[in-house]
Amino acid sequence: MRSRIWNHIIPLVGDYALREIDASALRTFKAALLTGVEESTAEVIWGHLSSILGSAVDDQRLLRNPMKAKNSVKPPRAIDSKAKAWSREVVDAVRAELQDRYQIAVDLGIGLGLRQGEAFGLAEEDFDFAAGVVHIRRQLRWDIKGRPYFSLPKGRKTREVPLPANLALRARAHFRRFPSTSCTLPWRNPEAPTTALEERQRKPITVELILTSSHGNRIYYRTWNDRSWKRALAAAGLIKPVGEKVRHDGNRVRRVLLYAAPREDMFHVLRHTYASVQLEAGESVVSLSKWLGHSTPKVTLDHYAHFMPGAGQRGIAAMDAWLRDPSRPKVPEKSLMACRAAHLPPNMQVKGMVRQGADMSVKYKETARGGLAVNIIEC
Repeated sequence: MRSRIWNHIIPLVGDYALREIDASALRTFKAALLTGVEESTAEVIWGHLSSILGSAVDDQRLLRNPMKAKNSVKPPRAIDSKAKAWSREVVDAVRAELQDRYQIAVDLGIGLGLRQGEAFGLAEEDFDFAAGVVHIRRQLRWDIKGRPYFSLPKGRKTREVPLPANLALRARAHFRRFPSTSCTLPWRNPEAPTTALEERQRKPITVELILTSSHGNRIYYRTWNDRSWKRALAAAGLIKPVGEKVRHDGNRVRRVLLYAAPREDMFHVLRHTYASVQLEAGESVVSLSKWLGHSTPKVTLDHYAHFMPGAGQRGIAAMDAWLRDPSRPKVPEKSLMACRAAHLPPNMQVKGMVRQGADMSVKYKETARGGLAVNIIEC
């Protein structure tokens, strides 16, 4: 939220007085916003500005929120796009192209459904191998100036996620090969505290991070995305270079390829894939919502309902049974009678009686040799 305010709201409407933000100013703001960000991001930023103006109304700085008025300005609406999941082949291909020390990041995204910041903020102590769960207690974030800090996961709540046995094996192997590194960062906010309360809230904490750079430092997400993730996507054949950057290191000239990966192929796709695997296996939406850290199961359904195979078929079958004619005999599809009746030889007498609309009852009995005798009695 902080970065979106500083990067988009303040540059576009920061010079306006509150009373000057009217329909015309909002139209200009919306047009400028849509030229720089995607519709989904624009919708979020629009909501942030509405909250700011709503606070101004509460503080009696404005009489009404201009974004709530019924005028010609409509908020940007994101295109209703469905979350994308990778196949196992794609996941394995991308994982294989990452450095060995970073392959565990893919395992955490796929096996636990973590967000990128949650994976980067995970510590060895968060793994409870005895109980078979992983405690998601924090995430690694960066402020507008690129300063890192720890904070609670999205939604400001911790959670526990079941630990698959094979992920536990991979995690133990990673811990042995790449020992965790201590990292001390502020909590919640990297700004210097101005009050005693802020000092307590922002007191730095030390975490033994399991994901670190080759120099033993915490990971900076932008560098990792450009130099590790996108290169792995390219090596796996998912994206192609869009240009190159020339770097001069003394007398040496280095050319670095540049990649532009679509948003749906960034780290978050692992989280979507985790959800798709769970739902396709028939897992409860309530349980999945809890493991993903969603506020309600409705959020989970809104994002991932298309991953549920045969959604609604159980209800249709139940309603079909409800509406079944009570006089209709209930014969199990795999019963002896149903199987043998389906393969009875044609009988001209029976066909004739059926055509004439005669009332009939059919009696079946087993013969001495195991055959099926059919007696048709005309009523």
